[in-house]
Amino acid sequence: MLKERAEIATFFPYYPIAELIRSTSMPTAEQLKTLVSNVIEPCTEKPLGDLRMIRDTFVNGNDARVRIELPTPAYPETKKLEELIRQRIKFAAAELEPRIEIQSTVRGKDAGGRIGLNVHNIIAVGSGKGGVGKSTVSAALACGLHSMGCRVGLMDADVYGPSIPHMMNAKGQPAATEMKDEQGNRVMRMEPIDAGGVKLMSMGFFIEQGQSVVWRGPMLHKALTQFLKDSQWGELDYLIIDLPPGTGDVALTLAQQVSLAGAVVVCTPQQVALLDAIKAVDMYQKVNVPILGFVENMSGEIFGRGGAQKVAQELKVPFLGEIPMHGCIREYCDRGQIMEMMTEENPSRDALRRMCQNVAMQVFKELIKSPTGPVLEIL
Repeated sequence: MLKERAEIATFFPYYPIAELIRSTSMPTAEQLKTLVSNVIEPCTEKPLGDLRMIRDTFVNGNDARVRIELPTPAYPETKKLEELIRQRIKFAAAELEPRIEIQSTVRGKDAGGRIGLNVHNIIAVGSGKGGVGKSTVSAALACGLHSMGCRVGLMDADVYGPSIPHMMNAKGQPAATEMKDEQGNRVMRMEPIDAGGVKLMSMGFFIEQGQSVVWRGPMLHKALTQFLKDSQWGELDYLIIDLPPGTGDVALTLAQQVSLAGAVVVCTPQQVALLDAIKAVDMYQKVNVPILGFVENMSGEIFGRGGAQKVAQELKVPFLGEIPMHGCIREYCDRGQIMEMMTEENPSRDALRRMCQNVAMQVFKELIKSPTGPVLEIL
């Protein structure tokens, strides 16, 4: 009997709670909630109760209903979590018929509120050097999260080389609308361009094709501030910001304006790109921006494979995924069909969608560690 209990405890660490419920004629809703609260969520390896993922429980005869609130529509382990909950209930009260209802609500630091943004999470996508596919990853991240049910905006902060409008097949110029702010003052707000449900803002909407932007730092700072503060983004779960390459003014301006949920660092597997990516990590750490992790882009025979994952392990930061080099990515981007790339059957879709899920869950993990935004260190 003791051996049997020890084996049970291996799979159900809160065995005494289950034993208490089994000893009663019929568990109450409160007992059911206590039981389910101790189920370990597979991505964070923390109890559901600690993560505040249980909305309510209900018991009526043999009917047991549990309502679970996922932290993001991009949650990757829904079926596994349902099965863990179902097993726990059946172990404690075999006569119950569990019914698990799943919904999702994106949580965040909501740090954009200090400049008037109603955005739960602001994610920067950067790299230490150009040519590593950072804008492609940014657009794929925005479209992937949108396709999973999230409200998403994409801001192209690469003022000198705005490529997002082409990749998203978005044209036109944002309209200006007169509105009243919270104090009743009249202000002008720009309406982001809608691209398949993703809200876009880019310098590419304000210049002719082929026209260069020749600006010094102060003008760049003003433009980015306007894109953030003076755009009518509405309520968003995620605002993805595609940064220019390197570790210059743009990233510092961004960190001063809002508290970022974190930064995604994109790099290719070869050593030259990894050296610059490490510098990007160092820059984010100096301004107290959480590192969500590395994305290894263009992995395969040409550039190699596994370099970014190795560096992520050495720096003790998460590895968010590997995106193999496939010709279909170039074809979709050239046609301006990133959204279709994330939804249609193709060799790259699964890797890209896993990357999106990993980013969303890493944002949630950072929120658990630090519910409030970091304090910016002025360099």
